[in-house]
Amino acid sequence: QKEDIEVTLLPAGHCPGSVMFLFQGENGTVLYTGDFRLAKGEAARMELLHSGTRVKDIQSVYLDTTFCDPKFYHIPSREECLSGILELVRSWTSLSRYHVVWLNCKAAYGYEYLFINLSEELGIKVHVNKLDMFKNMSEILCHITTDRHTQIHACRHPRDDDYFRGNRLPCGMTCRNGTPLHVISIKPSTMWFGER
Repeated sequence: QKEDIEVTLLPAGHCPGSVMFLFQGENGTVLYTGDFRLAKGEAARMELLHSGTRVKDIQSVYLDTTFCDPKFYHIPSREECLSGILELVRSWTSLSRYHVVWLNCKAAYGYEYLFINLSEELGIKVHVNKLDMFKNMSEILCHITTDRHTQIHACRHPRDDDYFRGNRLPCGMTCRNGTPLHVISIKPSTMWFGER
């Protein structure tokens, strides 16, 4: 049998381009989330989830369940995480220009919110290996750099943890003007957070 189905893509807030799928047809409405990260109240502002003044009737939700486990009962909001990271990075980088932070980001995308906010709040660009992966995200380009002489790094290397143990950054930097760097690592990861 044939049935016309309307498919609507809704922002998932997970990484650039991530979407949730809303399927609507004669037999009802289904929401498939995939990986998503929505702050409280964001779904209420999604006009396409509403019909007039009320939320559309959704018969089934296929929910990404990566964190459907009691150890993930409380995941801090994006704003709480940003506030804590900002406080830590600000206090560390203000000690001297030789105090640097390495953001140990395991995925290629999904940290743009963090990079932009750190750069805007602290006036420090974030070092990344290459700019080309961000070329279609114009809003981030003024917040990242390939210049290694910055205090915030999100550079990557196949053996990142080995580099950090040697008090050097994945890009290879160990000192600046002959003065050794003091490096701290921040791992912005919900999975890592939940496991601890």
